[in-house]
Amino acid sequence: MADKYKYKIEIQQMMFVSGETNEPPIETTSIIEDIVRGQVVEILLQASRTAYARNTKSIAPEDVIFLIRHDKAKVNRLRTYLSWKDVRKNAKDQENGGVDPSADLIDEHGGGPGGGTKGGMLLNGGSNGSSVGANNGGNIMKLKKSKIRLPWELPFMFSEQPLENNEDDDLVDDDEKKAIIASLKRLKQADERTKGMTKDEYVHWSECRQASFTFRKAKRFKDWCGTSYILETKPSDDVIDILGFLTFEIVCSLTEEALEVKSHEESLRKDQQRTEASAGGRKRRRYLFDGPEEAAQALQPGHIEEAWRRLQQVSHRHRALLNHRGGKLFARTQII
Repeated sequence: MADKYKYKIEIQQMMFVSGETNEPPIETTSIIEDIVRGQVVEILLQASRTAYARNTKSIAPEDVIFLIRHDKAKVNRLRTYLSWKDVRKNAKDQENGGVDPSADLIDEHGGGPGGGTKGGMLLNGGSNGSSVGANNGGNIMKLKKSKIRLPWELPFMFSEQPLENNEDDDLVDDDEKKAIIASLKRLKQADERTKGMTKDEYVHWSECRQASFTFRKAKRFKDWCGTSYILETKPSDDVIDILGFLTFEIVCSLTEEALEVKSHEESLRKDQQRTEASAGGRKRRRYLFDGPEEAAQALQPGHIEEAWRRLQQVSHRHRALLNHRGGKLFARTQII
């Protein structure tokens, strides 16, 4: 088991960030790791089919993002992650003196290129984010956060693109509004989880937020999920980073759903105990120094299995589109 399961600590940290305050048993982290591995394999297989449809053998970052395109909030967070990753990379290159002033840079007067292609994605130089100032050879330059545009979006239907305008950055569509609302909801949840923490507890929580399957562990991650057996070419660094982002999201989704399952079970158990106590006509007297009635239990494998079942349920709307004509219905594994 020690050779098969390699991410117990990382999963425990991700679960803690997601609201699990107890230390989960090894059986719980093991089943989560099995689910995450299965999800990564499913992502790689589906992304490979998308790449073959483009007549190429190598997976591009947009092939992976295409699989989660319906989850606008997750795509929006992934855009932000990749945009700031590009900013950090360019800033680091500029500090080392290896940046071409004509690439992804603008001067003080706002001049510069319109955009460029990076990692298989179109990175447009006109961004809606903030800029980072740096001094390069006596000339003050500004690094702009790249705005990632995806091939299935509306602008790619036209050969000519509108001029970049800073005023347009304030305009958002309904999907972006929903993504912003979902992000604010996640921030509120994080605030609720941390408002009662001490300084040391919050520092530990912040460190747990940095847990990752891939950061500085790319080789171990590739061996763990078997990319050499699934893919014909080596995945790019951007693809590995996206998978690291998605694996964190998968663990968080499983943990949050499992906590709801556990809470529902506890409420049913308490209701049953109240019913039995009222039927018996006696109620145990509690004293001042009595401990809690029931200590908080960590998430068990059964909670994770039920959470996985719930997250894999296909809505009736999707079932209607399968053109089902009777017999056993086989549905593709959903990416969570």
